[in-house]
Amino acid sequence: MRLVPVLLALGLVVFHLGLIFSGLVPNLVSRPLHLALALPFILIVPGQSGWMRWSGVALMGLGVAASLWVALSHEALIDQYGFLETSFQTVVGFVLLGVVLEAARRAIGWPLPLVALLALLYGLFGQHIPGEFGHSGTPLASFLGTLTIAEGGLWGSLTGVSVNVVAIFVIFGAVLNAGEAGQGFMNLASAAAGRLKGGAAKVSVLSSAFFGSISGSASANVASTGAITLPAMTRLGYPKRLAAAVEAVASSGGQLMPPLMGAGAFVMVELTGVPYTSIMAAALLPAILYFLAVWVGVNAYAGRMDLRGVAAEDRPALRDVVVTSAFFAVPFAVLLLGMFWIGVTPQYAASLAILTGFVLLIFNGRGLNPRRDTLRRFETALLTAARQVSMIAAIIICASIIIGVLSVTGLGVKITSLILSGSGGMLWPALLLTALACLILGMEVPTTAAYVICISVAGPALAQLGLAPLQAHLFVFWFALLSTITPPVCGAVFIAAGMIGESWLKVALTAMSLGFGLYVIPLAMIANPSLIALAETPLAAVLAALQIGLGLGLMSHAIISKRSWALRAGLFFGGLALIFVRLVL
Repeated sequence: MRLVPVLLALGLVVFHLGLIFSGLVPNLVSRPLHLALALPFILIVPGQSGWMRWSGVALMGLGVAASLWVALSHEALIDQYGFLETSFQTVVGFVLLGVVLEAARRAIGWPLPLVALLALLYGLFGQHIPGEFGHSGTPLASFLGTLTIAEGGLWGSLTGVSVNVVAIFVIFGAVLNAGEAGQGFMNLASAAAGRLKGGAAKVSVLSSAFFGSISGSASANVASTGAITLPAMTRLGYPKRLAAAVEAVASSGGQLMPPLMGAGAFVMVELTGVPYTSIMAAALLPAILYFLAVWVGVNAYAGRMDLRGVAAEDRPALRDVVVTSAFFAVPFAVLLLGMFWIGVTPQYAASLAILTGFVLLIFNGRGLNPRRDTLRRFETALLTAARQVSMIAAIIICASIIIGVLSVTGLGVKITSLILSGSGGMLWPALLLTALACLILGMEVPTTAAYVICISVAGPALAQLGLAPLQAHLFVFWFALLSTITPPVCGAVFIAAGMIGESWLKVALTAMSLGFGLYVIPLAMIANPSLIALAETPLAAVLAALQIGLGLGLMSHAIISKRSWALRAGLFFGGLALIFVRLVL
């Protein structure tokens, strides 16, 4: 065991579970401690040497010390109302901002911290910009203090979501994946779809939906399920571009499938005030439609290319399916029973499911695990959880800088006015402008950060044009995902193409034909709001889903099949009409 990292990871996991079970902890204590626990896993990377290692150690020390100072001084800082009173506090403020920017850069690259840095420069010097996009100026002590010692900026509500909810569900996913749950997903998918035409591709679709629902990351999904499904597809004669495209498209949909939704669901709870269970219900049917469209596309390709199913000897035995499925079914049952029967909060139910998952790490499909394997699983679960929680913390806290500057300077209101004027006060042009902004921003920053930034500036404009809050948020979240399969920057495609050794551009074009639902379904949510009203009007929601599903099926055949152009055009526009004409009232 790597003792020090494991102990630090254990401390991070115990801290976040302890917050759920211990009751209320002041925000200016829990949120700085969240950052302090995350920094070692971002700034100190195994294998680093020289300048990067020592600078990481120094930055970690400064960041942890500054975070601990905020947590220890929280009672006095509350009375300062975001105003820095001493030179020492100013230094602490600059240290915190610098460490957060560098941590985000090391975690995910330049784009997001660069946007945050530009936002800070705008806040500091924007009063010198002429015209309506300048601002009146804010004293340094107030501007810096609002971002670093008050419950805004670094320690705002988004960071609260990362601390209290996202971290818990990320730990839940890490614990499940450290055991037999991942194999359980694959076995269940293989048993359900392996024998069908194009079975290996359909196994990829199902397993990615299952696994993505807890991993919440397209990249992690491709790397994990793709390691099994990509070789299986190529062994059965699938073209490489199709195999990689299927995996990339199916893996991207994991962020749309409840419960995790790439941490987006929990951020949505904070920003909309809508209960978590209602967001899950609203997101469920659109996510199912997305995977249905992919399934229909796979079927069309299978018909064109005569793709075989998985051989009987390669499919798991019924006993293996049942036993390994229990490794994810039991924790999920605890989660759902906690939320819907006992009536506790989602994070409390997830904490109970985590404890259940830790117990299941002791077992494998044949019985008790050997002691060494059990210890290895615990180590894997702790380290994976710590790294993933830290990665998301780096993203969300860096994005919180941008949100804080938008609030302090009033820039968000000005961008909202720009969207309203650019769209001529009409909803659909505003939606298209928002979608374009999501695509561009999503090319450079992770989905959750792109969603948060876009909804912060476009959400008020869409609300003024009459869109319901949940519609606007789901629309923006879906379009923030476009860049996973859309050139020129398409992360899931790059990974899948690299794993199989195919041109990424060929994979991307095939992925766009399979994953066209990603472009259409969010527009369908606007045209037919019943689709996301499963909790309120279940019958109307199901009827709307059937109508839209039929339309998606027709469009998929039109895009992929080899029939005549006239027939394909008829199918395409017929499907389009079914999706956007509200036959269900």
